[in-house]
Amino acid sequence: MTQHDRLLIIDFGSQVTQLIARRLRELNVYCEIHPYQNVTDAFLADFAPKAVVFSGGPDSVTRAGSPRPPASVYDIGVPILGICYGQQVMMQDLGGKVEAGESHTAEFGRAWVTPGAARIDLLNGWFMDGSGREQVWMSHGDHVSEIAPGFEVYGTSPGAPFAITADLSRRFFAVQFHPEVHHTPNGKTLYENFIRLAGFKGDWTMGAYRDEAIARIRDQVGDAHVICGLSGGVDSSVTAILLHEAIGDQLTCVFVDHGLLRLHEAEEVVTMFRDHYNIKLIHADESDLFLNELDGISDPETKRKTIGRLFIDVFQKHADTIEGAAFLAQGTLYPDVIESVSFSGGPSVTIKSHHNVGGLPEKMGLKLVEPLRELFKDEVRALGHELGLPASFIGRHPFPGPGLAIRCPGEITREKLDILRKADAIYIDQIRKHGLYDEIWQAFVAILPVRTVGVMGDGRTYDYACALRAVTSVDGMTADYYPFSHDFLGETATRIINEVKGINRVTYDITSKPPGTIEWE
Repeated sequence: MTQHDRLLIIDFGSQVTQLIARRLRELNVYCEIHPYQNVTDAFLADFAPKAVVFSGGPDSVTRAGSPRPPASVYDIGVPILGICYGQQVMMQDLGGKVEAGESHTAEFGRAWVTPGAARIDLLNGWFMDGSGREQVWMSHGDHVSEIAPGFEVYGTSPGAPFAITADLSRRFFAVQFHPEVHHTPNGKTLYENFIRLAGFKGDWTMGAYRDEAIARIRDQVGDAHVICGLSGGVDSSVTAILLHEAIGDQLTCVFVDHGLLRLHEAEEVVTMFRDHYNIKLIHADESDLFLNELDGISDPETKRKTIGRLFIDVFQKHADTIEGAAFLAQGTLYPDVIESVSFSGGPSVTIKSHHNVGGLPEKMGLKLVEPLRELFKDEVRALGHELGLPASFIGRHPFPGPGLAIRCPGEITREKLDILRKADAIYIDQIRKHGLYDEIWQAFVAILPVRTVGVMGDGRTYDYACALRAVTSVDGMTADYYPFSHDFLGETATRIINEVKGINRVTYDITSKPPGTIEWE
């Protein structure tokens, strides 16, 4: 994306680094996240960032060998913003001092920052509500005990006397808190000020991206044929429509029915793409293959890897039937790429692997086309609008590539999947009937690997329990459970138990993310 001004986020391992990128993308700034060890002098020269952000991280700069950026980053003449661990890195690198955490300086959670005597443009719009302070979100044990030469203090908190510091002559800024998270309500304003100071034009839009992506697809593919892995979800569907607009009949979509789809989903996908969009489509019913391979597997990571391997095998089989096929297209998104980077040495802890990341086995003989790999989910939806997809389709809740496999903790059986499909359909019907679908980021049922005793009529039952899950979120990185009324939950539980043979107990999952994930596996 060299035609855009670019901002570089150097990742030191924070679990919320993606939120920094999201806040900047929302401001129409193109940015990329790269692990600190990949950012070399040569990388900086090639990337040519207009500004740099240092992320937070779990390490301590007081430890020998702790993550650091290349020294040259301070000499390339662009604004730098250090966040939490990133602030401590700047102070330690530039002549200040950081001390290991002590109980009276550690801060975790909500805190209040008060301004220094002088005002700076980075803080325009801050400290304006008459209280003389701003709510922020802290998560640090170590603390800056001495700021680097050239820096001044512009904000303090009870546990961070140097909560906001800056060297205005070099346009270096450092904050101890996390402005990217929801719990720093005015954090967006701080980012707006930073990119304004850096001189960004704000030219990152989905209208421009559509034109650029089509041109890149045509340049990459030429006159070859492309196979697109179509799941029916928003990501793969936008990928397919974008590719069809770029290369027309050179595209063949392969829709893999792995037996892990929701009720009637296969028929809906085939009807929409084959009939409505007139896209060449192969409906590959491979449910027996997947379910047989998954038989007896209960480990969630093994499930994901098995499904990913079989997807590749299925694509290989169908690629052999398409003359001139040279490329495989996937709906990989930027969060997939970032969350999988730990496999190649990134500093973040790997939470889960993604079945559509990591390239293709050489034996396939196909190259990879991933036109969405630079986009976040909401950007994909905006691109879908640009491409003319119906709003009702674009607004569908996310559905994972491994499908119902990760909503069925423990071993997967056909019986459990049938029960799960019916319960999930009733739950979504209830949500739509009550007008709540668009308020919720994602909702689904998980069937639990336990049976419980119940009473129906005059008889004893010993059937499965299920958990309802519904969350609100902006970007899927953090999430809160949706506050259904007890009347809604009671009505929904009654319908599921009455209409789905095999379930006699319904629970509601009220776990937020973190500490939980949205999906159960």
